[in-house]
Amino acid sequence: MSVTALILNILWLALGGAIAALGWFMAAFVLMITIIGLPWARAAFDNGVYTLWPFGAKPINREILYGNEIGTGPLGFLGNIIWFVLAGWWLALGHVIAAFFLGITIIGLPFAWAHLKLAGFALWPIGRTLAHSEFRRRAY
Repeated sequence: MSVTALILNILWLALGGAIAALGWFMAAFVLMITIIGLPWARAAFDNGVYTLWPFGAKPINREILYGNEIGTGPLGFLGNIIWFVLAGWWLALGHVIAAFFLGITIIGLPFAWAHLKLAGFALWPIGRTLAHSEFRRRAY
């Protein structure tokens, strides 16, 4: 991880990223203890990890790392549709609104960009995982 990404991640955590990630982890726990929410607990946990440390990480298709599995096939697509309808669109909208207000200032631009990345991941998370930026460059 670059020094710039490390500094931005520390600032992100200090200025609210840790609280947002804690919310995602609590949501993952609630989904995990319910039977019906269990398939989406991993997506909420991954969103929490990405929210905790957004600079220097990129979402990639899990099929690249693990091959064809249940989350990368038709069931993963169905899970994403259900996620999108019930939670994804308004979670992504919240990130886009935060990005808009952070993008008004020059200092807030990197954080606005992080919110836009988080919006894309929150919109369609099943079948995706996080990888360091360096790994993603080598994978493609």
